[in-house]
Amino acid sequence: MSELPLESLLEATLFGAGRSMTISELSESLGYDEEEMIDSLNSLRATLKRRRGGALQIAEIGDRWAIEVKPQIADHLPKEARTEIPQKLLKAAALIAYHQPMAQSRLVELLGQKAYDYVRELAQLGMVDRRKDGNTRRLITTRRFSESFGCPFTQRKKVKAWFREQVQSSGMLDGMVGAETLLEEEDIDLTVQSTLPILEQAEE
Repeated sequence: MSELPLESLLEATLFGAGRSMTISELSESLGYDEEEMIDSLNSLRATLKRRRGGALQIAEIGDRWAIEVKPQIADHLPKEARTEIPQKLLKAAALIAYHQPMAQSRLVELLGQKAYDYVRELAQLGMVDRRKDGNTRRLITTRRFSESFGCPFTQRKKVKAWFREQVQSSGMLDGMVGAETLLEEEDIDLTVQSTLPILEQAEE
């Protein structure tokens, strides 16, 4: 086992991975038990918070952990420095943002069985949070999702409203089976103005 402090190993591992990881993944990778992992992650979170002038923070996203840029700094990053969502995941990401909290079973109805893979990959990227709800899961976006899409909001309702405007103006969901019904569901009585363009239209 390495002589480096577990905090340092965790910081390097999460930074190098470039994605969120579960406690069990970290435990298996680094050779420590899960209780030690949780204690060290909380300690690392406090350390990064105290670090003067630091740009990074620890984020807990559902059952996953990630290192991300602090929100107040992320706003100043160039587009090239933001996490890119693979092209194949964009429609799934847009639907989740548009209809969150969205039942995973509903996403499967719209995108087919591949939706399970899309959700898993989005969760690994730290873009969505999966919360157990009976026999399905409820999907919501995360702060990292907002950063990636250039959304100026992190609160779920505001992200949802902002994305509805973007989807309707860009036509991202045009031609998708079931999308028309989705678009016709209740509107949010919230006006959101945005000067940031959405990513290129997604093609599966």
